[in-house]
Amino acid sequence: MPLPTESPENGLTIRHSQEKPVIAIYAEPLLSLSMTFVRAQASALVRFRPVYVSPQRAVPSLEIPPEQTVVLCDNPGAPWAWNRLKQVPFKVFGHAPLFFRKVRACNPVLLHAHFGPAGLTALPLARQLKLPVVVTFHGYDATLTDKELAGSHYRIRAYVRNRHVLQREANLFLAVSQFVRNEMLARGFPDERIVVHYTGVDVEFFRPQPQVRREPVVLFTGRLVEKKGCVHLIRAMAEVQTAMPTVKLVMIGDGELRNDLEQMARATLRDCSFLGMQSADTVREWMSRATVFCGPSIRGKSGDAEGFGMVFAEAQSMELPVASFACGGITEAVAHGDTGLLAAEGDWQTLAHNLLLLLRNENLRKRMGAAGRQRILKLFDLSTQTRMLENLYTRVLTGAATSGTWETRFKAANVL
Repeated sequence: MPLPTESPENGLTIRHSQEKPVIAIYAEPLLSLSMTFVRAQASALVRFRPVYVSPQRAVPSLEIPPEQTVVLCDNPGAPWAWNRLKQVPFKVFGHAPLFFRKVRACNPVLLHAHFGPAGLTALPLARQLKLPVVVTFHGYDATLTDKELAGSHYRIRAYVRNRHVLQREANLFLAVSQFVRNEMLARGFPDERIVVHYTGVDVEFFRPQPQVRREPVVLFTGRLVEKKGCVHLIRAMAEVQTAMPTVKLVMIGDGELRNDLEQMARATLRDCSFLGMQSADTVREWMSRATVFCGPSIRGKSGDAEGFGMVFAEAQSMELPVASFACGGITEAVAHGDTGLLAAEGDWQTLAHNLLLLLRNENLRKRMGAAGRQRILKLFDLSTQTRMLENLYTRVLTGAATSGTWETRFKAANVL
């Protein structure tokens, strides 16, 4: 909310809005390297200004403006155990007076939490500041089984026990795909308060680079975990390299399966590089150089599945055709037969066939690449999607104001 100033005119006190109304962007931790979509969305806001709020910073973390950041444990030099202990009153009992005062000083009009468990943890803050709450569900928070969640750390176990509180109190839930929305409905979330909202891709950053020559490279970008289906990718690439020995597999990302996957690749592939975590600039460079993007995600034993798959949209924005499995939200991100080829989940033989089809057919690649870019511009442009998000914010604020609780604050903030 903008800070008001006062000036006497004709004996009246006039309040002037000098800044945009503030949205408290809540994420845990702030912001881990995988949360580029959170930063991109917040940075694209036009009618509102983001302030990033969290109990703790990520190490390492994405760069965000320090003047737009409020963190409960804001001493990176403090011992790890001390930072964990300092968060207990807030995370367990919802009590953190100094943290609440710091957030209140930013004058937010709404709290937007990313991921369901973080939404539940943020509720005491929203209650204390009397803020409406929007929560975005991105994937695991809607797809993991309760049994799997219950075996996680305390905050996630608390989420399983108290999810009904979030379902009751949050003003609006955003699902990053229709697939995620259906998963949320199956877990008891209220139909009338779930809206499908695609986060969107920065189409100016992920823009085709015609001056860069495409190479015989199949590119994967993502975490090296079960649901990303990398085992199936390596199996498919063994078939591809038997038929086309000059094709290389490039894997960007890191995760718990990296060592196993590297061993498997060394035993079965002619040419494969594991590059680890890379910057967005490096990912974009490889998307310019590669011939096909392949991310054969599956539904893991834990229930975890791809909520949408931003990287699929980013690749298509770069005119890079996609080969994948038809799993989770990928069927919404990729148009089978138009912008890519989707095999049945786990069918690595058909995946290999589709990769070879794209690698061998330049006209097909160009057609799908151009169609992919146009589809992203039409459906998943970050600027357009963020304007839609701002309309949703305003809808929530208007609904909250009509209840009479926050009407004065929102009018002063120039929202209504």
